[in-house]
Formats: sequence, C-alpha cells, structure tokens
Amino acid sequence: MRPIRAACLGTATLVTLLACTPVAAAATDTGSAPASGKARTLTFLAEVQQLTRFPVTPGSVSQGDQVVVRSDLFDEAHNKVGETHGSCTTTRGGVDEAEQCLVTYVLPDGQLTTQGVYFNYIDQGPFDSAITGGTGKYEKARGSVHSETIATDPKVVRRFTIHLA
Repeated sequence: MRPIRAACLGTATLVTLLACTPVAAAATDTGSAPASGKARTLTFLAEVQQLTRFPVTPGSVSQGDQVVVRSDLFDEAHNKVGETHGSCTTTRGGVDEAEQCLVTYVLPDGQLTTQGVYFNYIDQGPFDSAITGGTGKYEKARGSVHSETIATDPKVVRRFTIHLA
C-alpha cells in the first residue's frame, strides 16, 4: 500500500461541499465494525487539494456544469488519514442550484463510496449523502455521511461525519 500524503477536500460545488484547511481535525472512531452488527461513526476534517469547475456557460452556474475535486482527510490530531475523490454535475442551475455528487473516501482499510444531491452550495449549508458501498474493511458498508461547514476563512473547512450502519 502506498503512503497517504496530507491534504484536504472540496469543490466550487464540493468546495462548499468538501473544502477544508489545516485545522485541528476530528477523526474519531466510535464503535466496532459494521459487520459485527454494531453502528460505527467516523469523523474527519477535509482540505481541498485540487478543484476544477468545467462550466457549460462561463460566469454562471448552469445545468450540466461539472466539478472535479480531490481532498485530504485529517484526524483530530491533524494527521492525514485519507483522501476524497469526487465529481458533481449541476442538475439545476441558477440561484437555487443543485448538484448530483459522487465521492469516494480512500481510507487505510479500504474505500467508501457515496452519492447525493447538494443544494445551493453558495450558502455552504449542510448536506447528507448515502453510502452506496465500499471495499476492504468497508466491503458491505451502508449508512450516510453528514457534511457541515465549520469555517470559511481563509478557506472553507468541512466536517464529515460518517455513520456506518
């Protein structure tokens, strides 16, 4: 397994959705493996390393815009513990914008995949995604991910709370 380097997560859509900055993060594991029938919660802070928006109409948010993002995940001691890789497609443009997002969390013991719709990222509100599967330790993972913005200056910092069922 190759070493994981420290970084962050987000996008103009995911920027709001996933952006972060080096801050004392919160990576906690409060339970045992879901396979044992017990719920498990993981919490991370994320920082965007790369974010590119491909607009259909430059200067506006339009249906069909694409966002591609890569971020690093940090634990509570600000140790890098993984990465996220994601893409979003704008499904509703304008002021009340909506984006369909697919994100993969790369963690030491496997990967988690998620998807969901993020509404109006300009307001940087919270959003929830469904866990659609995983690999390794997370092979039969189910549950959800809650994301919330905890800082916006100098960068957007988001906390991801992963609820494994």
